[in-house]
Amino acid sequence: MINLNNKNMKNIRNISIAAALIVSNSFFAQIAIGKQTVDGSSTILDFDNVPGNTKGLILPSTSGLPNGTLVNGTFIFDITDNKVKVYENDTWKSLSDAGNSSAVMVNNFAESGKGVIMGEAVTTADGVLVLESQDKAMILPKIAVPHLNVKNPYPGMICYDTTSKTLAIFDGSVWNYWK
Repeated sequence: MINLNNKNMKNIRNISIAAALIVSNSFFAQIAIGKQTVDGSSTILDFDNVPGNTKGLILPSTSGLPNGTLVNGTFIFDITDNKVKVYENDTWKSLSDAGNSSAVMVNNFAESGKGVIMGEAVTTADGVLVLESQDKAMILPKIAVPHLNVKNPYPGMICYDTTSKTLAIFDGSVWNYWK
């Protein structure tokens, strides 16, 4: 007779979920989060964008600029100057004014592994989540008027504002909109 406690059951469940994601990723290279299917065949990562959604994607909070292999399109929330930044053409560009990082929960644990790669088997980029594809894109979480509808946004939150049709980025103090 096998006796499994709650901890073992949770471990088995987590391993099963991870295995399912790996198998799904290797066959289809498309992931839907919070829903059953991905919108369109040109999407690598898609979120549940139901009306009334108030959940965005949280960018990594870093103490200064990351080291390692950097690629264009890398996004961070830099807590040294409280700005959301993107790496483009060998330079970091600010996407926000100085915000406020006091709500950021600093992770003091040592990193393990190389992160998650979606779309390809390998990458030269160094990141927590790396989307690699020659013909697929990510669909950001969609939120109507985030500055009104997201009651407690987290510094580094990013989404697509369906009302103004802009990229919306929260810097810890205010929302910044990019067209």
